[in-house]
Amino acid sequence: MDFSIFQQYGPALLKGFGNTILCWALGTVFGMALGLVIALIQRYAPKYIRWIVQAYIEVIRGTPFLVQLFVLYYGGPLIGLRLDALPAGLLGLTIYGSPYFAEIFRSGFRAVPHGQIEAARAIGMTELSIVRRILLPLGLVSSLPALINFSIILTKETVILSIITVPELMYQVNRMSTETFRFLEANLVLALFFWLLVETISRVGRRFEARITKHLIERT
Repeated sequence: MDFSIFQQYGPALLKGFGNTILCWALGTVFGMALGLVIALIQRYAPKYIRWIVQAYIEVIRGTPFLVQLFVLYYGGPLIGLRLDALPAGLLGLTIYGSPYFAEIFRSGFRAVPHGQIEAARAIGMTELSIVRRILLPLGLVSSLPALINFSIILTKETVILSIITVPELMYQVNRMSTETFRFLEANLVLALFFWLLVETISRVGRRFEARITKHLIERT
């Protein structure tokens, strides 16, 4: 193996890694936010709106991310939606992740003891206060491990963005391997970068989970 090629391609790989982190971070944040809205709609909206939202969830979960990205990027101009590669990739990750996050939030909300919600209503709390002070805090605690796990899954979906020329890590690795024919070295670096990213997310997630559940452990 010849690692001297990284002297030439190192800056491009680091830039691609930075773009991968950016796409993952923004896609995760926006996907979580949209997923939370969807979960709340499923809980409180009228039945016909819940049907529409459920149809959206089933369509997105039932189709590959690659197909969704192609439809968004290449089919968007047909309806007047013209996006550059990076915004299209971020929007694609947001749309793809939101149904999964919504289901995670929904299961977390269902884990909240119904008695606590009924008690809050009995003392006159509004539904908005119940959501803000009871449903969200307790539901997020229950949902946190699954949220972290799916966030890790999204890191690996970012490689698909290279198909629409988003200059993330996979795009830079493909360019390097095509120009140098050093496929082994290129893919070893790709695996190393993603391992570092996933390990970092896992460790930060475990620390965050331990911190917010500390009071629960102390009570038991």
